[in-house]
Amino acid sequence: MQNTFPESRSIPCSQRLGSVHSKALESIDQLLLILPKRTPGPLWRKIPQGTKLQALLKKRTAGDVPALTTRLSNKRQTLVVAAKIAADTDAFGQLTLARKLVAAAATEKAGSLGILVLGFERETQRALCKAAVAAALAAGFNLPEFKSKASPEKIRSIRVLGLDEKIDLSRTIAEADGNNLARWLTALPPNKLDAVNYASMLKDLAKDQGWHYKQFTTKELEKLGAGAFLAVAQGNDNDSASIVRLRYRPGKSSASPILSLVGKGIIFDTGGTNLKPFASMLDMHGDMQGSAVAVGTLLTISELKLPEAVDAWLAISENRTGPNAYKSQDVITAANGKTIQTIHTDAEGRMVLADALTFASRDKPKLIIDYATLTGSVINAITTRYSGVFTNRSDWHPRLKRVGRNCGERVWPFPIGKEFLEDLKSDTADIQQCSAKGSGDHILAASFLAEFVEDDTPWVHVDLAASNHKGGLAHVPTEVTGFGVRYTLSLILDDHLLEADQK
Repeated sequence: MQNTFPESRSIPCSQRLGSVHSKALESIDQLLLILPKRTPGPLWRKIPQGTKLQALLKKRTAGDVPALTTRLSNKRQTLVVAAKIAADTDAFGQLTLARKLVAAAATEKAGSLGILVLGFERETQRALCKAAVAAALAAGFNLPEFKSKASPEKIRSIRVLGLDEKIDLSRTIAEADGNNLARWLTALPPNKLDAVNYASMLKDLAKDQGWHYKQFTTKELEKLGAGAFLAVAQGNDNDSASIVRLRYRPGKSSASPILSLVGKGIIFDTGGTNLKPFASMLDMHGDMQGSAVAVGTLLTISELKLPEAVDAWLAISENRTGPNAYKSQDVITAANGKTIQTIHTDAEGRMVLADALTFASRDKPKLIIDYATLTGSVINAITTRYSGVFTNRSDWHPRLKRVGRNCGERVWPFPIGKEFLEDLKSDTADIQQCSAKGSGDHILAASFLAEFVEDDTPWVHVDLAASNHKGGLAHVPTEVTGFGVRYTLSLILDDHLLEADQK
């Protein structure tokens, strides 16, 4: 199992307090300079060679990012990329500007990247510094490649300048580690991260992080009655599929989980018997991104040493063609006893998640969050700039949306409920897997999944429309975005959803 783990190279990040003098920039190779939309004259005097930068900036077109690219006249010939931003810009706008500035700076040979944010109130300055650090950590991470000559590193170190007092970057760094891991796993080719390697890698990761690891093999899942998962897995030509449970326990190892993360781990999706066309199948090694986000989120939680007990349930399989693959009109029995009439074999994600959600909810956590690249219809509804969210607590819709706006990983809520199950009525089983008509499939898929969450456990389903976005999204520069790690941490740390009234 070679090249499964990313190289353990963390980019060192330091802070230098106080006024910024020319000497402070002698060790900086590239400088990100972020200023307010209306920059007062005296502010330029706080910046080395500020008069020169002010004059150059006046000649540039307003609104460009970067607004200015130049060099300081010092021994290092420090590259300066500068931009202006309104103080009331939201988190997505701050992260996007940071990504563009880092991209402009990272075209040069890797070195020390300086971040200087001046002219804002304290909280805005801190937010912009954290956005720039997040963008630098995302850009400085190389995704897996298998070339004869490895790509060079992009950023060697990060230094935040000009602050009055140090800011706590531990969460920003931990979220970057989780996002980088999620993107790395998603980008691995399917012959490098097959079902066997994936489970093995998770076992090694669990050992490194002190998590409890349990792999439920197909034989064990048969005993547990996980027919929905096994219907998809039966198309594999070997007994490689499994559901993996990871447990983070900062306290008693026997503690029940407060939070359970559930991830779709379809490591390659052909569509099954209802075979996908070429263009739709090309990037289906990334159909496991939901599980990668769950693992990345668990890593972030673990690095921050949060006090809550957390589980991750990862449904890992391929969706294959072949003589043993499941078919339209098969009737199967899920782990909760419900019978399912299969309609379309390319709706496999909701099948594997159904049993994983049942198992997760039987531990009665305060909250379940699942992640999946589940439907194309959610992309048709909101594009790849947002992800869709669904919940069995409809009064949470405003807060779920607000959290996305505040953290920069934006979501849009959709309804679910019994009324939508009218479209999933079956003459031969308790419920149809999906509707043959296809309209509103993202809503029907979530309504289907809700039927497998037991004991009315509070549950949020994230349909990862924003998991891939050409040119990058927010602070992440790659098409694979790892969307969800930052959002989840904001849910539990900023919005305190685990403390919400569950009734």
